Amino acid sequence: MENQASSPAPDKHPEQQGLAEKYFEGVLWNSRFVVLFAVVASLIMAFGIFYLTAIDVYYTMAHLMHYHELGDAERAALKSQTVAHVVGSVDGFLLGTIMLIFSLGLYELFISKIDAATGNKSSSKILIINSLDDLKDKLAKVILLILIVMFFEQALFLKPTAPLELLYYSLAIMLVALALYLSHKAYQH
Repeated sequence: MENQASSPAPDKHPEQQGLAEKYFEGVLWNSRFVVLFAVVASLIMAFGIFYLTAIDVYYTMAHLMHYHELGDAERAALKSQTVAHVVGSVDGFLLGTIMLIFSLGLYELFISKIDAATGNKSSSKILIINSLDDLKDKLAKVILLILIVMFFEQALFLKPTAPLELLYYSLAIMLVALALYLSHKAYQH
């Protein structure tokens, strides 16, 4: 009697389950397919962001076609605008990448492993998600990159005029570098 009380209860076999329990567990298990809405929506958003950013890149390049015909002042203005647009494009492509990673990660976690990614030698490790922590870590890396790009985009237009402003600017750059260093160290372990 003591051995039965201390040992864990054996798992029920499907034939021992009641009909209601079997039905409920089937519904509960299949409810994970609701995640397909998030997968498809995230994938559509990724394509949409890639499309918007590609159009922005096209128009930026179109404006540069006449760069050699401009005067010095106009060239300087176009150059600073172009750098801002390029940084914005990097930001857009990174955001599209986040949506793509999120979509693939949700699919792998809740629906099924992506066989084409697992068996393909050219597939990136970033697209293979094994747990929610993996998904969170991979998204955090890309979000950190977006924040750094956004900081760089804003920093392009800063013109420190006082020594204290220059110190703040330098400290901000140092904090960005520290964040990169710490995130790199955290992901190595």
